[in-house]
Formats: sequence, structure tokens, C-alpha cells
Amino acid sequence: MEFFWAFIVGGLICVIGQIMFDVFKLTPGHTLSILVASGSVLSGFGLYDKLVDFAGAGASVPITSFGNQLVNGAMEAADKHGIIGVITGMFQVTSSGISAAIIFGMIGAIFFKPKG
Repeated sequence: MEFFWAFIVGGLICVIGQIMFDVFKLTPGHTLSILVASGSVLSGFGLYDKLVDFAGAGASVPITSFGNQLVNGAMEAADKHGIIGVITGMFQVTSSGISAAIIFGMIGAIFFKPKG
């Protein structure tokens, strides 16, 4: 059942994103921002962690989990370091993923030529 619920929840998040593209004609940047912000809001209310417990990778893989990680990192660091921890905590939690994206993007740009 874990795989089933992961598929359903992850699929629903993707369907919501696709509806934003097709029906509301939002740009990819707007859609991305809305999904990250919605993950942040759900995390702020303590609901996103419950969704991850229920759906596993179905909730932890989509872009909404990035907002969840930002809020969790900020709240954890705020407990340790106060108001400065809010900002530094977000960077500590997400730095490895962002660094990996930049490094692999650079490697891809070096080895592959774009069509055009």
C-alpha cells in the first residue's frame, strides 16, 4: 500500500501543477513558486510532515518538499540561533541539493552541446 499512496499523492501534486499550466496558463516560474510556497505553508502548519509520513516518496520527491525543507531548516536553526538562524538554517538544509544541481549542470554544459 505504501507504493500505491506514494503514486497517488505524487501524481496528484503533478496533476495540480499540470492544471496550473493548462487551465490557468501560468508560466513554469509561477507554477514552481506556487508549489514551493504551498509546501512551505503546509509545513508551517505541521501538515506536510504528516503527508510525508503517509505518502513517503510521493510527497518527499516533488517540488513541494523543497518548501517543506526550507521551513524545517529555518525553524530548526531559529531554535538554536534565534532570528539569524531563520536565514542560515534555510541555506544549510538546501545547500547540498542546490550545489549538486549547479555542479551537474556545469558538467552537462561542458560535455553536451545544445541543439539549435
